[in-house]
Amino acid sequence: MPVDAFLLILLAGLIHAGWNIAAKHAGGDARFAFFSSVLVALVWLPVGLWFARGVVGQWGAIEWAMVVASGVIHVFYFVTLLRGYRRADLTVVYPLARGSGPLITALVAVLFLGESLSGLGALGLLAVVGGVFLIAGGPGLWRAAHDPAARDRVHKGIAYGALTGVFIAGYSVVDGYAVKVLLMSPILVDYMGNLVRVVLFLPVVLRDRPEALRLWRLQWKHALLVAVFSPIAYVLVLFAMQRAPLSHVAPAREVSMLFAALIGGHLLREGDRALRLVGAVCIALGVVALGLA
Repeated sequence: MPVDAFLLILLAGLIHAGWNIAAKHAGGDARFAFFSSVLVALVWLPVGLWFARGVVGQWGAIEWAMVVASGVIHVFYFVTLLRGYRRADLTVVYPLARGSGPLITALVAVLFLGESLSGLGALGLLAVVGGVFLIAGGPGLWRAAHDPAARDRVHKGIAYGALTGVFIAGYSVVDGYAVKVLLMSPILVDYMGNLVRVVLFLPVVLRDRPEALRLWRLQWKHALLVAVFSPIAYVLVLFAMQRAPLSHVAPAREVSMLFAALIGGHLLREGDRALRLVGAVCIALGVVALGLA
């Protein structure tokens, strides 16, 4: 993996962990995702217009199909992730989502996109996935909790985390194909896909406008944080995808778990900190292995 792609992933990981913690604090649903998407469209409008000049008009059916597919998959991703954050702990949902997503993405990239994974890269991928499993609770995830409510919360975290991971793999493959094969601008892929999300989320907001307005007053600050930082994190990853194999970039993104373990664990006080730190070390070693592969 080129050094510049590796550094892009490190920076993206820090930003990604930060905005997910903000989303967890907001406790929002699809309407929060709508608020964030609208703010993304407004905050990043000058950038979107600049990169769209003379480009979007030349897109064909395949380019628009990629943008729409990305937007649709991201809608399912945000809805599932936010619902998981409301019903379970971030330190279960987030690690499992981030761990299962790259595993699926790497397998798809190797099996269907013609990429290869060296022995060191495979060990790195396994270390990353194992690390996020430890951060999520390790073997304790599979042991029945004495408290039925706690057990139910963990089980919901596993289910929502794994399902979120499927959608992460889906948009990673779609967007990776767009920027690597079709050579579409990473900034336009993200910005135009976000406009698709605005349209798809709009009916949810219009169903109960008074409630949406009430939630806006409570959540707009968190939504603004997500709107400012989440596009930066993802665009950095898309640029890294142009410079390195998708099967390496997707798992290496899990460096965000290092920051989530150190920052989110302290702020949210969820789970076993020692086990989380062991998992973080596994992730760090896995990311280094992927960087050297």
